Amino acid sequence: MGDKINLALIGAGHWGKNLARVFHELGILKTICDSSKEILLKKAAQYPEITTTSSFAEVLASPDINAIAIAAPAEQHYSLAKKSLLADKHVFVEKPLSMTAQEGEDLVKIAKRQEKVLFVGHILQYHSAVQTVKRMLHEGELGKLQYIYSNRLNLGKIRRGENILWSFAPHDISVILSLVGEEPLDVTATGTNILHPNIADTTVTNMKFSSGIGAHIFVSWLHPFKEQKMVIIGDRKMVVFDDTAPIDKKLMLYPHQISWKDGVPVPEKKEGSPIELSKSWEEPLTSEGRAFINAINGQHAPTDGQEGLKVLKVLQRAQASMDNYSHPSQKKSYFLHKSSLIDEGCEIGADTKIWHFSHILKNTQIGNKVNIGQNVVIGPDVKVGNNVKIQNNVSVYPGVTLEDNVFCGPSCVFTNVINPRSSIPRKSEILQTLVREGATIGANSTILCGITIGKHAFIGAGSVVTQDVEDNALVYGNPAKFQGWICDCGCKLDESSQCSECGETIKTS
Repeated sequence: MGDKINLALIGAGHWGKNLARVFHELGILKTICDSSKEILLKKAAQYPEITTTSSFAEVLASPDINAIAIAAPAEQHYSLAKKSLLADKHVFVEKPLSMTAQEGEDLVKIAKRQEKVLFVGHILQYHSAVQTVKRMLHEGELGKLQYIYSNRLNLGKIRRGENILWSFAPHDISVILSLVGEEPLDVTATGTNILHPNIADTTVTNMKFSSGIGAHIFVSWLHPFKEQKMVIIGDRKMVVFDDTAPIDKKLMLYPHQISWKDGVPVPEKKEGSPIELSKSWEEPLTSEGRAFINAINGQHAPTDGQEGLKVLKVLQRAQASMDNYSHPSQKKSYFLHKSSLIDEGCEIGADTKIWHFSHILKNTQIGNKVNIGQNVVIGPDVKVGNNVKIQNNVSVYPGVTLEDNVFCGPSCVFTNVINPRSSIPRKSEILQTLVREGATIGANSTILCGITIGKHAFIGAGSVVTQDVEDNALVYGNPAKFQGWICDCGCKLDESSQCSECGETIKTS
């Protein structure tokens, strides 16, 4: 057991009041922070032994507080979580972790660097029904998993900070990813905006996995009755998780089977039976709170920052698909030559130009004011920053990330697997290559995978780069070797690290 946990709760309103109750019952609630004086007065009366404050800065500065739970509006999650981690606190964040995958990645990196727990409130992962389904799949009781669908519907709280996809679907995405055990190959979504022209009230998200498993999620906050139901279909049995049902009927097992007669599938229906949950039952929110405590004390949490990031990536892909579907007639803010192609799920920034015979593969993100030359291939799942220039005949493969203002010269080469063989699939062995802001890669250079090229570094033409390159370093040759320092403006520095062109002095190692 580690040091005593003293937790501050940020936001004690709509959902936060439930977290306050559970963390108080678990004996770790120390402080409640909320902008509402009314809420603070109410909580002070309810929990007289805790402190209350309206100052988040006061919470961050307190040496007694070593953990923070965030139940503020979703659009504040990133900022509050980042400040909390940097203040050396363990962090519990309600779903979604943040509002973009980039923000989620940033939080994961900070948590790792600070050696702090980053925990996401995907509560269904701690529901005994979901844990039972996981066990049944693991033991083969359901057979081979084939399809999952989920309905999360209600006439409930209608938000304006996020749409229904980001508000309701994270729970279901989290469970589906954990049941399938892989990230989806394809994500598509459609939405309907009823109450507000720019905020979806209902969405349907479809996922397809490389294993052949399919899934869909239907969410709405404009439904006449509450429904929280997930159906898991195996080739031997099917199971239905209905969270609105009483505990003795929350999980129903249906041993239906499909037999084939004369080449025609014929369903064989059988009576369903409830699965006993009462012996393992604990309020999911309590189990979730206990898991957070255990994570602080060194145990693995199934809903850590990495898991939250995977959910964010699915949400972002679904949102991109929905945006493309909802606004097909809108004028594109970028230029695409008629000979070039953009696959589904891609995000292309404003004022970007994509020239002749280039192909942007699925789920690739390209920033604003990017210039992509002829015969360029980017993706799938590649991220390119703003104001990047990619010259003719360049391929940017999965695993490669280009930050803002990167220059890729003609025919430069990126690799992503260290020992490729045509006969041996090695997609799982892709190594990450990062080209930091402002770096230049000269024509016909080769960049081996798994390295980082520092900010404003300069790779001379025809070089073969085999190891990391420092910020503002000039390297060239085969293999590329350090040849001096270079200014952000692109001129070589003198011995005093000063640029003769712009007069800037660059701090070098």
